[in-house]
Amino acid sequence: METQQLHRGRLIDHLQLVVRDLKASQDFYTAVLNVLGIPLGGAEESYFWADELFVTSVDSPAALGVLTGRHHLAFQATDRAMVDAFYHAALAHGGRDNGAPGERPYHPGYYAAFVLDPDGNNIEAVYHGEARRSAPSVVIDF
Repeated sequence: METQQLHRGRLIDHLQLVVRDLKASQDFYTAVLNVLGIPLGGAEESYFWADELFVTSVDSPAALGVLTGRHHLAFQATDRAMVDAFYHAALAHGGRDNGAPGERPYHPGYYAAFVLDPDGNNIEAVYHGEARRSAPSVVIDF
C-alpha cells in the first residue's frame, strides 16, 4: 500500500456529495478546484475527491443508492481575484449563477461568489480579507 498524505482544516473531517451525473460534477469541480489551487485526487469510476470533499455517484458503495440533497459548501480563496476566477470557471463548466462576486454584509471585507453546481448545491468561494494563517493546513501522513 502506498503512503498517502492528507491536508485537513479546522472543523470538517470530510463531506460527501452524492450526485446524479458524476462526469458533469467532475468537470465542474475540476475547473473550480483548479482555480482554487486544490488538486483533485482519486478519480475513479464511481467517485473522486479533493482534500475533505468526496463526490460519488449514486451507485457507488458509499452512497447506499441515495442522493445527498442540497448543501452549501464554501471554499476559501486567497484573494478577490481567485473568487472572481472561481465564479467564471464555475459558469463555464456547468455551474449556474447564485450570486456574482462582491462584498457581502457578513463582516467587513467578506468578498464572495456563489454558484449552483450541476446538482443544485450552493457552492461559494470566499475571501475574508487580509489575514495571516499560522499554517496552511494540518498534514497527516499514513
